[in-house]
Order: sequence, then structure tokens, then C-alpha cells
Amino acid sequence: MKNLVILGGGYGGMKILSELLPNHLPSDVSITLIDRVPYHCLKTEYYALAAGTISDKEVRVAFPEHPRLQIKYGEITGIDTKVNQVLMKNADPIVYDDLVIGLGCEDKYHDVPGAAEFTYSIQSIEKARRTYSVLNNLGPGSVVAIVGAGLSGVELASELSESREDLQIKLFDRGKHILSSFPERLSKYVENWFVRNNVEIINESNITKVEEGRLFNHDNPIDCDVIVWTAGIQANQIVRQMDGEKDRLGRLIVTPHHHLPNDEHVFIVGDCASAPHAPSAQLAEGQAEQIVEVLKKRWNGEPLPAAFPTIKLKGVLGSLGKKQGFGVMADRAITGRVARILKSGILWMYKFHNG
Repeated sequence: MKNLVILGGGYGGMKILSELLPNHLPSDVSITLIDRVPYHCLKTEYYALAAGTISDKEVRVAFPEHPRLQIKYGEITGIDTKVNQVLMKNADPIVYDDLVIGLGCEDKYHDVPGAAEFTYSIQSIEKARRTYSVLNNLGPGSVVAIVGAGLSGVELASELSESREDLQIKLFDRGKHILSSFPERLSKYVENWFVRNNVEIINESNITKVEEGRLFNHDNPIDCDVIVWTAGIQANQIVRQMDGEKDRLGRLIVTPHHHLPNDEHVFIVGDCASAPHAPSAQLAEGQAEQIVEVLKKRWNGEPLPAAFPTIKLKGVLGSLGKKQGFGVMADRAITGRVARILKSGILWMYKFHNG
């Protein structure tokens, strides 16, 4: 019996499971899924969990069940590709024939002193829960600093401003406009929304140091009750410690078939794989579909395609609280209620198909 081991039950790992189960897994192949928690987490909704506008249960989806699917919970400490083993904390190593690494990403602190120690995060469900606890226990008039005005920072700031109108929210961004990767029209639309909803935007910021209850912008101290970091990501530490060529975010360089150049049995998916696109759930699912095609052909002894078509992303959608949104779909900028409805609909469909 061959053992396919999947590290991480994120969007990529779940897509692989849904493509193979229940009826497309060869009779001589079993699957072992390893994750810290006993459910798939909707990471795209952690901002709302942290803001206190949805419950913990709403970001959880049960893993599938199958006679040849074994789910193990625990902490991965390393991967030994020489002997095909996944090393576990306080548990025996797990042997694989094929391995898919989808461990996601971590915050990147850009060597800012104190940032890792004195800021909160929404990069994992455990961290989002802690951030929820501290934000929702703040007293009236408390100051919340959100460092980074990409998609995560903007969604967190808008959701928090609606759920806690009594807070003073400061959104720090390095660029002249927030959401620098979006069309300028969208950036200005979102900035105007923040002005109307009393969120202070601090453009062209440069956070040089963080202390407990204080951050330094261009070395100028600003007192804050809570600081949330959303200013960049990097590949999971396990991946950054592996041998192999990596990009500036610590993501492993892979072949067109999504495996390591020197090991055709180790595949990388999602935030751990170097790609020309920004990390996203859509990209991870597209990679997962192609990985499954490679696995099926190998298991059947069939030749692999020379290359795969470029993964086409449908677009990006963001929320501004519960009623407004923004995004780009089919290269068209959309704003307002339509964008928010589209995002809610996509989330509902995902839960419906995976729940």
C-alpha cells in the first residue's frame, strides 16, 4: 500500500482530498493528512473572527471521511527527504511514498525589532483567536494600530470599525495609497470609506521598532493599546529550513509539475510554493488540481504532460464591513454592495461543497 502524506489541511490540501475522495483513489493508495487542528479552517475569514463579527464555528469545515484516509493531529518538526519521513513532536515519524507540503505561511516581520514579540496576528486560527480576545476586551476609546494595508489589513480594519465604533483605529501603510496591488480607483474608494468610518490612514509609514503598547513610525513613538501585524508573509518555517532553492519569501522553487527539482515525490502547494501570483486560496486549489493529475498518471504508469496550462485566477474580492466591498473580477474593478454579495456567495458555495 502506497502512502500519500499531505501536510496541512488548508485550501490546497482540501482540494487534493476532494479530487481523490471518495471514488478516485486507487485501491493500493492510502492518504495520511497531518494538521494541528481537527478541521479545515477558512483562513480568508480570520479577519472577521478577530474582529468578533463571526463565531469560531463559522470558519471551520470538517475534514472528509474515508476508509483509507487517516488524519493525524500534531506538530511537525521537520521533513527528512532522504528516508521519506515526516518528523513529529512527541510522536513516531510518518513514512511517505509521495508527500504534499501545504503548510501555509507565517508573518514576515522584516527584521523590525519587537514586532514578533509585541504584535498580534491573524495568520493562524490560534493567533486569530488570541487577537479576538484582546481586541474585544478593550475599553472604549482604546487605540488599535494595524500595520499593513493590504487585503488582510483593510478587511480587519473595516470589520473592526463596524463592530467596535468606540475604538480609535490607525491603519499604517508604506505606500502613498493603501491596497497598492489594486487599481488606484479601488484604493481611493476604500480610503474614502475609511474616512467616512473614522479609520485613520497613515500613508508612507515606516515602522522602525515596536515595544509593548507602542510602535515607532519613522522613529516617532505612537502609543497603542493593541498592535496587529498584517505587513507581509513568508513560507512556513519548516519549508524555510528545507534544502533547495527558494524565493525572497522562503517559498521553494518547483518544477512545472509542482515537485522539487531533485525529488519528484515531494510536491509543494499554496503559500509554500514559489509562484508568479500572490498567494491565494484560488491559486492553491489550481495547483492542487494539477498535482492530483500528476499523481494519477504516475499511479497508472502514464506519461505526464510536458506542461500544464497557466492557472487562471478569477479575481480578488475584499470586504468593507458587512455591506460594502471591492475587488477585481475578469480584469474589471467592482465596488460597493455587489462586490460584498459576490464575496459572500463564493464563501457560501465553498462551504456548501466542502461541508
